[in-house]
Amino acid sequence: MRNSKITWSIVAGVVLALIVGVGVAIAVSRRSSAPVAAPSGAPSPAASASAPAVAAPPAPSPGADIKGPLDLVLIGVDTRVSIPGWEPHADTIMLLHVEEDLKSAYLYSLPRDLRVEVPAYKKADFAGGRSKITEAMSRGSRIPGSKEKSVEQGYELLTKSLSAYTGIKTFHGGAVLNFAGLDKLVDQLGGIDMVIDQQVKSRHRKPDGSMRTLTGGDYIGPQAVYQPGTRRLTGWQAIDYARQRYGLPNGDYDRQRHHRQMVKAILAKAMSQGLSDPAKLGPVISALGESLVYVGGRTPFEYAYALRDLKKITMVALPGEGIGSGGNYAGEQLKAEGRDFIKALAKGKHAAYLAAHPKLVDKD
Repeated sequence: MRNSKITWSIVAGVVLALIVGVGVAIAVSRRSSAPVAAPSGAPSPAASASAPAVAAPPAPSPGADIKGPLDLVLIGVDTRVSIPGWEPHADTIMLLHVEEDLKSAYLYSLPRDLRVEVPAYKKADFAGGRSKITEAMSRGSRIPGSKEKSVEQGYELLTKSLSAYTGIKTFHGGAVLNFAGLDKLVDQLGGIDMVIDQQVKSRHRKPDGSMRTLTGGDYIGPQAVYQPGTRRLTGWQAIDYARQRYGLPNGDYDRQRHHRQMVKAILAKAMSQGLSDPAKLGPVISALGESLVYVGGRTPFEYAYALRDLKKITMVALPGEGIGSGGNYAGEQLKAEGRDFIKALAKGKHAAYLAAHPKLVDKD
């Protein structure tokens, strides 16, 4: 996508997922058109008609006080919170670092199976320990003495775990999203254009989009296949392509890259249709359903305003590898280049690090 000025405020307002940003624009529209009630004891319009009008100074826009740098987090989950007893797992973890001037940012992913130290968390009676980072969210979501689960608690423990691993002390905001709803969003946009960078065979879908048959723990039947090149993808195709990891040379690391590409393609299509105009956003809102399950930090409106001049997002791929214990798969770890990028980011030296390690930057 070109680096000319794009409305990236929608990206950050939803932590890269359009969903909240769409709601933000609607809120702005409603706010600007809503009648303003007179304060108690104020003179009536008739009583004050002869008084000269004095224009009040405009109030600062919400979010005008937000300063950079910012670190935001996007969590993709596998199902909906409406399912009783659902225990959320962080299937996708994307982090966005916004520079001090709020005009450029860096987007990178962490493997869901990354082995980290998960800190103790009293709200869930969790004593802490080393595990896959996806499990931090599920462990944190547990409410002692109840079958109910708290997505907010899961998000809190996950971000505490991210802070311990990355050295980033504060995540200023974030969103937990159900990606299953994004297929409706893509269809509402009329499909998205993606550059397929390698052949991908679907484990889950047939060429006509129907589900393959699950037998004995595996899927059987004809497979949808995505060939390299620029393709117009429908909703189910975009989500299906981006979720695949089996059969790919780099497994989940290829999937992480495809996730980032899909988010970028959705935003490009939304902006090309002028969805910064609130009047055009109603059908998109309806299409989203329960995709957004939680947002943390300052309000999306505030972030959208603060990041209105965000022009460029650099997508960064962090290499990793599997690790074992006793001959069994135990999870993932980042390779030295990936770990060093995160260390550089925590110290504010990431731009220089990427200049010295250009292969970490995703190319469009």
